[in-house]
Amino acid sequence: MSPLFTPYSIGGLTLTNRIVIAPMCQYSARDGEASDWHMMHLGNLAMSGAGLLIIEATAVEPVGRISPGDLGLWSDATEAALGKVVQAVRRYSAMPIAIQLAHAGRKASTAVPWEGGRQIGAERGGWATVAPSALPYSPDEADPIALDQADLARILQGFVSAAQRAHRLGIQAIEIHAAHGYLLHQFLSPLSNMRTDEYGGSMENRMRFPLAVFDAVTAAMPNSMPVGMRISATDWVEGGWNLQQSVAFGHALRKRGCAYIHVSSGGLSPLQQIPVGPNYQVPLAESLRTETGLPTIAVGLITEPDQAEAIIAKDQADMVGLARGILYDPRWPWHAAATLNAQVVAPPQYWRCQPRGLKSLFGDMTMR
Repeated sequence: MSPLFTPYSIGGLTLTNRIVIAPMCQYSARDGEASDWHMMHLGNLAMSGAGLLIIEATAVEPVGRISPGDLGLWSDATEAALGKVVQAVRRYSAMPIAIQLAHAGRKASTAVPWEGGRQIGAERGGWATVAPSALPYSPDEADPIALDQADLARILQGFVSAAQRAHRLGIQAIEIHAAHGYLLHQFLSPLSNMRTDEYGGSMENRMRFPLAVFDAVTAAMPNSMPVGMRISATDWVEGGWNLQQSVAFGHALRKRGCAYIHVSSGGLSPLQQIPVGPNYQVPLAESLRTETGLPTIAVGLITEPDQAEAIIAKDQADMVGLARGILYDPRWPWHAAATLNAQVVAPPQYWRCQPRGLKSLFGDMTMR
């Protein structure tokens, strides 16, 4: 059997294969509310045959959005809008659905990418940003407001409330976003965290708030709900967050019952120097898997079926995440299964589309 297409369990959730659709921001919500675009987008991906679909970074409060178009889950209105989408997808797909809960911190209040992606002011629908310390992402941006204790308590409760809303909607796993230079990553990195209280200074102090968020979310969920974490394993900047510190963070997460770790990198500083190429982040995932024993998702220019298969076969990761590649080819798992002589789940409405030489691609079909 193809290693990529073997089942895998994270907590109490069983995936039919090791292919994960990684969260990808769509910047198409209105006041945080999911739109018809999300219905089309997630419905399309839910028919792909992947093992798990992770909904895009979803803000836990309005000031935590990357852009005015970001998805949110902080109110009854945002919950109802996302619930409508999830219910529609569920009618036609049994694919497990997770959600990534996020707060952008100092990288919030930006224009959507196709309008430049730069920080915007109140006159263009922007807002004041917040961060561990009053340090902007880049010199041309406004200084964020340094968070005080009351702010931290509010944000922590925002993560908890959003997770509870997700659970009510029937979403089956929670991923906490501590990567790509957003708020929880900002606490972890010494480049963005200059605090002098118990949340800054030493590595243990810098890990304190992200771990508190993880603990609070986990405590609010039933034991059957897997809670994972996405991290940037390195800032790719000298003196910043690095793989060694990520391993220490991974050990702390494992002790707390973390279901998996989703390993990315970068995003904290415009000074980063990333050696981009096929599999460029896979060694980071492999190191974290080996050192911590956590179930691991590898990502980063994984585009070919044989490439993904090798990552699983060599025990470099337990799951492979696709983002841009599956936007380009929303049937990537079908094509991978055909290449690797495996089977994939597909809706019966599409069973007749199989090429003549692939009659077993969709398994034992009862309808012809």
